[in-house]
Amino acid sequence: MPCLLRSLLPLSSTPKPLLLANSPAYDGPVGSNSPRPKSHHTITAISKTKSETRINNKAEDDYHATLKALNSKGRFPRKSLGQHYMLNSSVNEELVAAADVQEGDLVVEIGPGTGSLTNVLVDAGATVLAIEKDPYMAALVMERFSSLDHVKVLQEDFTKCHIRSHLSTISHSGRDSSGVKPQYAKVVSNLPFNISTEVIKQLLPMGDIFSEIVLLLQEEAAVRLVDSSSGSSEYRPINIFINFYSDPEYRFKVPRTNFFPQPKVDAAVVSFRLKQPVDYPPVSSAKSFFSMVNSAFNGKRKMLRKTLQHICPSLEIEEALVSAGLPPTARPEELALEDFVRLHNSIAKA
Repeated sequence: MPCLLRSLLPLSSTPKPLLLANSPAYDGPVGSNSPRPKSHHTITAISKTKSETRINNKAEDDYHATLKALNSKGRFPRKSLGQHYMLNSSVNEELVAAADVQEGDLVVEIGPGTGSLTNVLVDAGATVLAIEKDPYMAALVMERFSSLDHVKVLQEDFTKCHIRSHLSTISHSGRDSSGVKPQYAKVVSNLPFNISTEVIKQLLPMGDIFSEIVLLLQEEAAVRLVDSSSGSSEYRPINIFINFYSDPEYRFKVPRTNFFPQPKVDAAVVSFRLKQPVDYPPVSSAKSFFSMVNSAFNGKRKMLRKTLQHICPSLEIEEALVSAGLPPTARPEELALEDFVRLHNSIAKA
């Protein structure tokens, strides 16, 4: 089979990824003056035991193995699917460490690609449910981990799948060393950038089944989602949404040189520790609350008594603002989550 990806990006021109301190995987690009890697590792998990799997797969996921895996399916990275493959195993290890994945944890991975992050999750002792939209990549990951009963691969679009049903099925095999099923699952994913906001909106209200969501996102989006506060130019309804359902944290930056093909932007890892439903801010209806928030930001520079007048008359909005301890001329960018909660509750009582 012809090597399709060599014509896409010559090996001699491939930038060397920036490695973290303990990276075992990267040998450098193969060019005319560069040494060849000492060995070629296969893409298929062939070990018979879990411990042997960890040893044999440890150094597979560098640039050369990624090319080999993609070529085995005759695949080019697809821009429409946001496919950028991680070349640095140390980044995957940091991603798994950020989620504190332990032996027996049940982990959902969205977009496993060639299975490099899946491999690290398996090495940490997790039961993995990998959901891949691309049928060729799904087949590749199925083949790679076909010998392991604690890796399940679904060829589905995550944004359309019934994740609760799938988790209910797989959780029967996800037990820790004491034989007890994990109470909550985790999500750990090198997420395609083009679906990040949609996935976050889908996952964060699931605090009843997930404890931790750790995602690799476009860095600019990561900063905007985590660090934006009321009064900033980047403040949006999504910030209210994120803080309503979780406690977000920016973890670390991942330079673009760690991906193939190399994107135009750097990435960053963000964790979202999900709140339990009992800990959500006290609103009578989350649906009506977010409807109000979205309406408020339809005219970001306008006063709330104008943007919310379709809910009730401007005078009543002003009275609700005052009742919530806010000025009657308040604008949406000036309100923090707790301010919106008080305003919503004041309007609901009116």
